[in-house]
Amino acid sequence: MINFSILGSFELRTRQGVWVPRGPKVRRLLALLLLRPGQVVDIDTLAEELWDGAPPRTVVATIRTHVYHLRQMMAKESGEPGLADLLTTEPTGYQLRVTEDQVDVRHFQRLVADGRTALVAGRTAEAAHLLREALGMWRGAPLTNVPLGPVLTRHVAHLEEKRMRAMELSVEADMRLGLHRELIPDLRGLVASNLLNEWFHARLIEALHLSGRRGEALLAFRDLRRVLHEELGLEPSAELQRLHHEILAAAG
Repeated sequence: MINFSILGSFELRTRQGVWVPRGPKVRRLLALLLLRPGQVVDIDTLAEELWDGAPPRTVVATIRTHVYHLRQMMAKESGEPGLADLLTTEPTGYQLRVTEDQVDVRHFQRLVADGRTALVAGRTAEAAHLLREALGMWRGAPLTNVPLGPVLTRHVAHLEEKRMRAMELSVEADMRLGLHRELIPDLRGLVASNLLNEWFHARLIEALHLSGRRGEALLAFRDLRRVLHEELGLEPSAELQRLHHEILAAAG
């Protein structure tokens, strides 16, 4: 089976190895088709991505030429001659006829959905396993080797939000399993890379507190309060204020 990877550098994995199409526009074209597997991507969307809203007068013919070159590369360079047949011309645009199982983004989204369902149902260990598997699919920022136009930029931002939500669900599952000490290093990393995300700060403070490290928990709250005040002129949320008072009460 041919597999397409988007969660990191863009690449296709075939029986012959890894293949990445040459040419920035051809690569963007294929990436956009893969983000909508089995769906028709219309000419207007392709034009917006490839020319940032300022397409040439011969846009339809030019896109047709890019598709022709992509098909040639798929047939001659990918190691899978039948791959080119999956790229079809439709009345309103183009479609890549691959299944969702072949695209890592779709697999990631399905694992997260299953993990969320398991968490809601109280199957916490199963949820934690599914969410770790989902997050383990990420090899870096999406499409790192593709020059992004406006449409792909929106897709990447959406994927990063999905990843953030998966991280939150994973932390929640591990907290329910009592893995407070084990979570502290990861939470410190998440806080460092998401300074204004109060949810991650709250989980770090909570994990420190439940691990018997109340002094560090109070210092973490102080650091957050300083960041919020300096960056936004705000105080921590009501949830964090309550958590702070609980730690102070326990310390007393």
